[in-house]
Amino acid sequence: MTNRITKLFHIKYPIIQAGMIWNSGWKLASAASNSGILGLIGAGSMYPDVLREHIQKCKAATDKPFGVNVPMLYPNIQEIMDIIVEEGVKIVFTSAGNPKTWTKWLQDKGITVVHVVSSVKFALKSQEAGVDAIVAEGFEAGGHNGRDETTTLTLIPMVKEQLQIPLIAAGGIATGQAMLACMVLGADGVQVGSRFVASEESSAHQAFKQVVVDAKEGDTKLTLKELAPVRLIKNKFYKDIQDLYKQSPTPEQLIELLGRARAKRGMFEGDLEDGELEIGQIAGLIHDVKPVAEIVEDMVAEFEDAKKSVTLF
Repeated sequence: MTNRITKLFHIKYPIIQAGMIWNSGWKLASAASNSGILGLIGAGSMYPDVLREHIQKCKAATDKPFGVNVPMLYPNIQEIMDIIVEEGVKIVFTSAGNPKTWTKWLQDKGITVVHVVSSVKFALKSQEAGVDAIVAEGFEAGGHNGRDETTTLTLIPMVKEQLQIPLIAAGGIATGQAMLACMVLGADGVQVGSRFVASEESSAHQAFKQVVVDAKEGDTKLTLKELAPVRLIKNKFYKDIQDLYKQSPTPEQLIELLGRARAKRGMFEGDLEDGELEIGQIAGLIHDVKPVAEIVEDMVAEFEDAKKSVTLF
């Protein structure tokens, strides 16, 4: 299964384990890389010294390529980038910011740069900024999302139509069949998040993993669009948001309700009532918690079976 993505990252399968806050530490990233895909450490929930520790542990746990996902709007960004360079990380996925800010700086240090977008407009801006590849993420995805609410099925072919660099699809992908569908639409590979939250190696709290497994169709919702759209599980916190919306709140009132460390409380500490439980719509198709190696093996087998069935038509 060799293509532009496997060649770019020197991996066996064109699958990327998404770098997700509070879910993707060194254990998940190294397990993913050891399974033949690209593992990513999610730097968005890590202080600089914690990120350094995770990078070092990941290097000790795998001799395969891995990367770091960096939301550029987070504080300490210069220190985070310096640590990535000092520790010899060769792949960085950037998001939530202008790709022009860091792309050349990183590439000048021998680092492959991928930027995450949710629209054709920002895909083209990323290409102009010189990134090596982009992730185009549909609004089915969990966590922070695009304001245009463009679905993966629509976004991928529209981006592909105008893009020359490698394209990675994300949002609503948890099976080999979905992987094949995205590649038929023009993607060179896929980025998978929610399915890896429900893995044994994920750093998510066990209670949150169980909520993901128990989720059904319609259990997630995109909300807080006035701040930054986020898809999460409907729980008490979500209902509190809806109650506040009935009062036509100001952005300041929404920020006050959100408070600090809400995502950590939910996903990392297991507060299922007042925590922010970020997950994608595809959670309704995730029915168990398994080792990363089994998840990858299943996806690849499903992909190959789906390819055979398509040839019957």
